[in-house]
Amino acid sequence: QLQLVESGGGLVQPGGSLRLSCAASGEAFNRYVIGWFRQAPGKEREGISSITTSGDSAKYADSVRGRFTISRENAKNTVYLQMNSLKPEDTGVYYCATSFPHMYGTLHEADFGSWGQGTQVTVSS
Repeated sequence: QLQLVESGGGLVQPGGSLRLSCAASGEAFNRYVIGWFRQAPGKEREGISSITTSGDSAKYADSVRGRFTISRENAKNTVYLQMNSLKPEDTGVYYCATSFPHMYGTLHEADFGSWGQGTQVTVSS
């Protein structure tokens, strides 16, 4: 039962970059898979990336592959999402969430438990 807090969102121009952070507090951070999701207005949450407990492997949705990079620093209880070449369609509220190692590979929100409150990312000129 981790508590997650996202930060790093803001307004950025198309083609720009942003790095989001997901800071966790609680027990056994390194036992959880961490995923990133986003939600545009009027749409369901979209799973965009997840990372293994050790950070040795990662999964990306087609919509962000090649532009976004997920990483984790377990000693700091933090997961990052580096977002490059941002597009207006990347606009939305970005969330991080926990899952379990045996579920690694899924980007479906129902497979994730604890969620942060989200951070707003707006890509616009």
